Amino acid sequence: MFETPAPPAVSGTLGLDEAGRGSVLGPLVVGAFLLPGSAREGEDRLRALGVRDSKRLSPQRREAVFSSLTPVGRCVTARAEPVLVDRHVEQGGLNRLELSLMARLIVELRPRRVCVDACDVDAGRFGRRLRDLAGASGWRGRMVSAHRADEHLPVVSAASIVAKVTRDRALAEIQRRVPEPLGSGYPSDPVTRAYLTGCVDRGGPLPPWVRGSWATLDRIKKGPRVPTLESFP
Repeated sequence: MFETPAPPAVSGTLGLDEAGRGSVLGPLVVGAFLLPGSAREGEDRLRALGVRDSKRLSPQRREAVFSSLTPVGRCVTARAEPVLVDRHVEQGGLNRLELSLMARLIVELRPRRVCVDACDVDAGRFGRRLRDLAGASGWRGRMVSAHRADEHLPVVSAASIVAKVTRDRALAEIQRRVPEPLGSGYPSDPVTRAYLTGCVDRGGPLPPWVRGSWATLDRIKKGPRVPTLESFP
């Protein structure tokens, strides 16, 4: 865990988290939740609303809690579409992409304190890089960077809900445009892999919501094919 000394207050506590980092379909979304006023009183209110790590809530419960967050604080997101994700993956910089999205939100919202769920194995390094990026645009505030912050800090749990609901809605919008089921969008999902296999078998460019840089696509292209009835003469 990494923590910097607190400078003079600006306004409120900002939680940051992401959704869709490992997905092969759809955008990467960074969610931000700005909690005004006293952090302790605000976090007690968030707990009373049922705020917790988004992975521990059903989709229906996430939507319900999300709708209750607006009267308590400010919900904002930044997203990167697959073409931008692919560009950063090919350059070995997915962490850099997340940091840039998070820094943009910090500069926009100008909180006194930031709490972030670190995606780097070194939470301290992640916090320092994020502080430096936001600081280059004039932000001065306290930075708390920790692993599993979405489980332990309510303001980050709220941010995780903002990110997850926004990404779920984005994937649902894609599904409305596609006749085949997409599944969850993650490589471990057999429904998602079946959809990707169909994309590869059809040939041509991949749809814009598919992350072509993912190793999943290479494995599908190199893997064996099960013949269908239509493939026999």
